Amino acid sequence: MLQEALSSFLHLYGLLYQAIMPCSHPELLPVKSVDRQQYLGKWYFQAAASHSEADIQKFRALDSILFTMEEPANDTLLLTGHMRIGDACITQTWTYHLHPGRDDLELEGRPQRRNLLWSGKWANCPDCIVFQEVEPPLNETGTVDSLHRHMLYARSSDVKDELVTAFLENAACHKMQASVRLPQEKEFCT
Repeated sequence: MLQEALSSFLHLYGLLYQAIMPCSHPELLPVKSVDRQQYLGKWYFQAAASHSEADIQKFRALDSILFTMEEPANDTLLLTGHMRIGDACITQTWTYHLHPGRDDLELEGRPQRRNLLWSGKWANCPDCIVFQEVEPPLNETGTVDSLHRHMLYARSSDVKDELVTAFLENAACHKMQASVRLPQEKEFCT
């Protein structure tokens, strides 16, 4: 009986807290209207958060990632990731297409994936961006996205811990309890 009462009290407290201190929401940067030139260049991966551990599991093996964003042609962005796994460097490239009337980027080869850019203000970081990837459920009757993660990128490799903590806390407020922060203990690959 006491346990049930305590559980009910904690549930009501959580609801009251959410009513008083609601989760902050990131600001969407619609790719069709954003100045893409300001986002070209180097970006350092800082952290990722998701509802599911499976969505961020691949980042756990990494020490660091340095991304370079280029615009080789109109309405096309090329993202090259230089990833360090132990002493090895791996390079991978992704091509994104911008389409009129859409706020997201289309990843070449994965048209079902929505790729959204959000302002780094969500992490109290004006020199950051948040990149969201979402894929629909695997089947028509599914209700849970098959992929849904937010990733924090910064212009500098050494952002303050408070900024990454703010990102992870805001993500957790939206029930994204699974998270990873890369250690960045070794030299970045280029």
